[in-house]
Amino acid sequence: MEEIRISVRTLVEYVFRSGSIDSRFRSTSTLLEGTRAHQKIQKTYKEGDQKEVYLRAEIPFEGLYYVIDGRCDGLLFYGEEVTIDEIKSFSHPIDELEDDGYPVHWAQAKMYAYMYAKDHQLTEIDVQLTYFQVDTEEKKHIKRKYTAGDLETFVFDVIKSYAPFASWQAKHRSIRNETSKELRFPFPSYRDGQRKLAGAVYKTIAERKNLFAKAPTGIGKTISTLFPAIKAISERHTDRIFYLTAKTITRTTAEEAFAQMHSCGLCMKSVTITAKDKVCFKEETNCQKEYCEFANGYYDRINGAILDILMNENEMTRNVIEAYARKHTVCPFEFSIDLAYAADAIICDYNYIFDPQVSLKRLYEEQKKSTAILVDEAHNLVDRGREMFSASINKDMFLQLKREFKELNRPVYEIAHKINAWFIALKKENKTEFVLEKLEEPLSELLELFVSEAEKVLAAGSNPTLLDAYFQVQSFLKILNLLDENYIIYGEKNKNDVMVKLFCINPSNLLKQMGKGFRSKVFFSATLEPISYYQDILGGEAEDYKLSVKSPFSKEQSEVYVKPLSTRYNDREQTAGEIASLIHSLTRNQQGNYLIFFPSYQYMMTVYEQFGQFNEEAKLLLQSTGMTEAQKEEFLAEFKPDLQQTLVGFAVLGGIFSEGIDLKGDRLNGVVVVGVGLPQLCFERNLIKDHFFKKNKNGYDYAYVIPGMNKVLQAGGRLIRSETDQGTIVLVDDRFLQRKYQALMPEEWLTYTII
Repeated sequence: MEEIRISVRTLVEYVFRSGSIDSRFRSTSTLLEGTRAHQKIQKTYKEGDQKEVYLRAEIPFEGLYYVIDGRCDGLLFYGEEVTIDEIKSFSHPIDELEDDGYPVHWAQAKMYAYMYAKDHQLTEIDVQLTYFQVDTEEKKHIKRKYTAGDLETFVFDVIKSYAPFASWQAKHRSIRNETSKELRFPFPSYRDGQRKLAGAVYKTIAERKNLFAKAPTGIGKTISTLFPAIKAISERHTDRIFYLTAKTITRTTAEEAFAQMHSCGLCMKSVTITAKDKVCFKEETNCQKEYCEFANGYYDRINGAILDILMNENEMTRNVIEAYARKHTVCPFEFSIDLAYAADAIICDYNYIFDPQVSLKRLYEEQKKSTAILVDEAHNLVDRGREMFSASINKDMFLQLKREFKELNRPVYEIAHKINAWFIALKKENKTEFVLEKLEEPLSELLELFVSEAEKVLAAGSNPTLLDAYFQVQSFLKILNLLDENYIIYGEKNKNDVMVKLFCINPSNLLKQMGKGFRSKVFFSATLEPISYYQDILGGEAEDYKLSVKSPFSKEQSEVYVKPLSTRYNDREQTAGEIASLIHSLTRNQQGNYLIFFPSYQYMMTVYEQFGQFNEEAKLLLQSTGMTEAQKEEFLAEFKPDLQQTLVGFAVLGGIFSEGIDLKGDRLNGVVVVGVGLPQLCFERNLIKDHFFKKNKNGYDYAYVIPGMNKVLQAGGRLIRSETDQGTIVLVDDRFLQRKYQALMPEEWLTYTII
């Protein structure tokens, strides 16, 4: 019989969950108190009682074999009588608790009681719910006696309610495994290097390893990683795939790859998670039943919605999810999250795995062991990792609270006043930016006190200023607990404001920790060079596999030129005219479509204005700040093949047009990259540099050169996208002739001509 493995909690929550989504303020500290509540109650157990007892049952039902397990909170013995104790923490006043407790809590306790009674041949057993009020520490016990027959009837009723989903799941997995086994590579043949990458990904998953792969543009890296991962599912090496990406366009590419394989006979359920703000149906993202009909009664309808979409759709993209969400009147974002636990493949942002404050918490260790993670455009995870594990607070926030709460709430006012005073003392520092050896103890105590007082106010009603400050301080305190040698604490003065930041310089340990437990992780990108750097900073191990695949394109497809001008900050005024003249010469002599990338918006505008003075024929496009998705699409739509007029697009290096866009054939004939892409000299980058120098690594390369050249490689990679593409690349900077920078350039760029 097909085996269905499920935890007690997952099973009873599926069957008994009901009610509405309610995102009104709930104390995060009281959520943490849940664990403490368990510990406090368990400490009152007498000698001989047991806590956290593992229980398991194996139950055949309608052709399926259910393996259900979990840990009951307490096993209490009174002479011959045995009591299952289920502890639940409670943040509302104890008199608001329903007299009989909650059905889902009884269900969990009764499942454990059934397991224990069956294992020990008991004819009856006591079941107790212990509610613990986290603020007052009041306790309420509700106790009932059940016969073994009563419990057996109850458990089979629960399984009967779950059976339609379990039956679908068993049937689907059988079809999924069969169709994934029969699936052939969805193209007539492999491109050069493609089979090598696909083989490496399969071997990595089969052997429970990790892989760092440089997979150049044109190799088809999305299908080359997804196809072998699906083959690994067919061989039972893994059961679920996460395809992680930082950008919408690469998410779309993954969706297209699944569509291609589905058209070849694959039956697999893939879901795309889109950010809540983007998919929310309401004008304001306010998840309360009084405001939103999609939140009201969500849990009463969600099981039906999930079963409906899973039985009828393979590719659960944003549009598909929205359609079913409207059909069943459920929140599209929460719907996609719930679907993620049922799907075979999940396409989503990095943060759903790596960000400790966002990650999918319901993925249990057993599920992680059978899950493969594919990290697309992995070079982006370096700065994203730093961002996820850093936090800051600033003086102005507390000054505003001090003013606002002077008459409203004395405790909040006094704490905001003290924190503001702490910041005022920092202003005495002579420098605008400064490093703090440590945070003085009073600050963390004040912040904890602020959280406690803010929770009391927010529990009574919403206050936007206080709520924003509350979450910012909570984030700061969470990161404060992570501080180690990979962090720097620094301050920054800006007029009357002072900011303090817990800056994660090296995210490797925390990325490794968040990725722990998964079967395999595959980090890949066209610009994962040097691999040793990315392996080091993304939390790799010495035993991880590494692969560098050669470009499938020939040197002859692109003409590469180097113009040795200085684009350093102090020389930009002098060289802007010469660069404008170079662009004019290139675009006048060879009609076509061109993208010109600059290291800064200001530098781009200077050259754009000078170029415009003597340009008469070419049509000009200009990247503006804060472009919407629609404006971006309009910009790219201008790049049409066979135009009668030369088109020149001015864009920023490292911006929205230098990565993830695909202008094949005559849609793009030339790319000019101005500068070596170095991040602007700044305090944070210098902290990174100094940190790695102290670790006996080349800090300047880690902070500036490698991230800068990655932008150059991404921008230059926009040109040749297929075996038939031809074009011109011009690299404008004298540093492109230095060995340090040439070591990071692709082989096909090294046969350049100096102009």
